[in-house]
Amino acid sequence: MFKLLINLKAYREASAGEVLKFANIVNELSKEAEKKDVQLILCVNSLDLRNLVNMKANVYAQHIDACDYGANTGFLVPDLVKSAGALGSLINHSEHRIDFDLVEKTVDISKKIGLEICVCVKDDGEVKKVLEFKPDFIAVEPSELIGGDISISTARPELISNSVEVSRGVPILVGAGVKNAQDVKKAVELGAKGILVASGVVKVKDPKTAILDLISGF
Repeated sequence: MFKLLINLKAYREASAGEVLKFANIVNELSKEAEKKDVQLILCVNSLDLRNLVNMKANVYAQHIDACDYGANTGFLVPDLVKSAGALGSLINHSEHRIDFDLVEKTVDISKKIGLEICVCVKDDGEVKKVLEFKPDFIAVEPSELIGGDISISTARPELISNSVEVSRGVPILVGAGVKNAQDVKKAVELGAKGILVASGVVKVKDPKTAILDLISGF
């Protein structure tokens, strides 16, 4: 199954009451996505996570910490995220980078409790580094293209194919500038197993139409 991860970040357009519309849209389009063997997942901040789970949306946290219950003020405990009903979490996003030893610890903790982990990296060199940790997914996003108008599929297609080649079977998701069906189609042709998007869905006037277009590219 392909993954379409929609990262709501901390955009105003997907904060407070606005986040609920994205849960409704994803739920409405889930059957359409299933026809293409695509799972729609919202990556949400910790304040909204439980509300969206209660709306039956597939949810990832945007980050978790390598810690357990105890004296860990201000940290997000993986088991709490799992208990809240999240399917998994992003870690090491370009906007929230962590040391690779913490990536390893976080992946290890999450795998023990059955929480899916998608590790974000900037290039195929970092794909090789995180492979040994055995994450569920690796998302490749060159930082210079994130939030831009040119997609990784157009600007850096070789990065997709190289990442897939060295991944040893770990599913590769790609993001950065992905906005339409053609971007998705090209990424899939190069071996990607999913897409990570943000502004291309969250900050457009018609998110539903944008998501439908992305689904059609699979």
